[in-house]
Amino acid sequence: MDVPPQLSDQQLAFMRVLWDRGEATAQDVHAELSEQGMTLAPTTVATVLTRLERRGLVSHRRRGRQYVYRARAGEQEVRRSMLARLTDFFFGGDPQALVSHLTAGQGLGRDDLEEVRRLIAEKEAARESDDDGS
Repeated sequence: MDVPPQLSDQQLAFMRVLWDRGEATAQDVHAELSEQGMTLAPTTVATVLTRLERRGLVSHRRRGRQYVYRARAGEQEVRRSMLARLTDFFFGGDPQALVSHLTAGQGLGRDDLEEVRRLIAEKEAARESDDDGS
């Protein structure tokens, strides 16, 4: 599925509710977002869910008189798409520039840097095993 590259903070909050719950009615989403401090009218919640569905990000099924929504786009898929857009927009599509920015003066501690090294080593090992298997 092609994920739209840009979601608003509000749309992401809706998606997070669906990712966390698996599925939810508009009332469930409204209650969850209210607990998080978002003040939205129930009609606004229904409208946003309908718009997310039109974009192909969520789907619904009927349960009695209510619609039950579920995310069609996965969290990692959306995250990847939005990060690619951010990288294109701010760093000219250069992932090295993004990483350089993230590691320069951002208060990364020794543990953070160790985790980055571990992730890089893991990625390199996976790439090598893919190369060996070809």
